[in-house]
Amino acid sequence: MPIPHDPPGKPTVWQIIGSVLAAGFGVQSQHNRERDFSGGSAGHYIVVGIIATALFIATLLGIIHLIL
Repeated sequence: MPIPHDPPGKPTVWQIIGSVLAAGFGVQSQHNRERDFSGGSAGHYIVVGIIATALFIATLLGIIHLIL
């Protein structure tokens, strides 16, 4: 049985967030990478990546502040 694919077009916000998180961990499926490069705007991924990085740093600083 073939695996259903997303219809071609722009990725949704949740798909962009998922792709950025997968990239942060260093894992990404070939299908998702092709979707990102064919239909996504680089600006959207950059903005979500900056937000994700800021949240990660804020979380680390919060944990360090609680420990110390």
